[in-house]
Amino acid sequence: MSEAESLKTRLAREIALTGPMTVADYVTRCLHDPKGGYYASRPAHQTILGEGGDFITAPLISQMFGELIGLWAVETWNRLGAPERFRLVEVGPGDGTLISDALRAARLVPGFLEACDLILLEPSGPLRDLQARALAGADLSPRWVRDLTQIETDVPVVLIANEVLDCMPARQFVRTEDGWAERRIGVTDDNDLIFGLTAITGGFEKPPFDMTPGQIFEISEQQAIFGRDLALLMKAASGAALLIDYGRARPEAGDTLQALRRHQKVDPLDSPGEADLTQWADFPRVLEAAVRAGADVTGCLGQGDFLRRLGIEARAERLKTGRPDAAPVIDRQLHRLTAEDQMGRLFKAAAIFSPRSLIVPGWDQ
Repeated sequence: MSEAESLKTRLAREIALTGPMTVADYVTRCLHDPKGGYYASRPAHQTILGEGGDFITAPLISQMFGELIGLWAVETWNRLGAPERFRLVEVGPGDGTLISDALRAARLVPGFLEACDLILLEPSGPLRDLQARALAGADLSPRWVRDLTQIETDVPVVLIANEVLDCMPARQFVRTEDGWAERRIGVTDDNDLIFGLTAITGGFEKPPFDMTPGQIFEISEQQAIFGRDLALLMKAASGAALLIDYGRARPEAGDTLQALRRHQKVDPLDSPGEADLTQWADFPRVLEAAVRAGADVTGCLGQGDFLRRLGIEARAERLKTGRPDAAPVIDRQLHRLTAEDQMGRLFKAAAIFSPRSLIVPGWDQ
């Protein structure tokens, strides 16, 4: 019996004993169960990222993405007064490509790397191994932590979180003809997993918009807590946190749960632990939580607009000048990162920063 089959069997047994499981709890178990979770149990050599894996992220599409994020970090450091010491933090660094590209670009700016204490927030052992390999020849050696509370606040912090929010699951609530119910995962007589509805008996945070019967409303407490904790970190240390993810820029209904395997959508209940499960980032909820905690925030920009403001088109032209034979590839990469029908609109950028401390690069036009 494989680890994934074992996870499905264990989940079915647990649900049969304790009752239907929330979507958020199910996604968490599928991703992080220590014996069969998608991220927790895979060895470092088992690729989940890139063209040959299950999904691809912006840093793996083109070096331009990580380079521009590196220059964003440099400019943020400059606007903080170019402190002699600061912490550069990446949350969820994946295979280390983004931070490696960012440091290579930042190398050109005098004083930045000398002032930098590099911290990677990564709970997955296999992914830490990949990150260590990616940074083996870098100018800085990273220090790994498991959560935001382990980041000291004695110097400013510049933080990057690319495709992190979508890994923080949401519960799902459904408007029915008779009122509200929660969508949960149950088990059939044949031990297959199945979606169902459970009546809501306690308090419920109703959506701030009208819904018709059958529509789904998602609430992610993890995303809100992350927004709050980033705000508290920025207030205590000063600095800015950049969030880039696919998701919504305004409150709205929708079932965004999806499972990806080999770049194809699959049934999220079919093979727990064998596919990557995600849900959209809820930027309004994250930013609202940050404001309540006392930080300042930007609005949401589409990834295409954000990267253009950082100069991706000029960077693409310079790359093509140096490598004319690669011009068609660079053009395709630029299109994928910025076009409205690719990542340019669905993916969004926003920032959380210490109150009244700076104008965040990318939002000053």
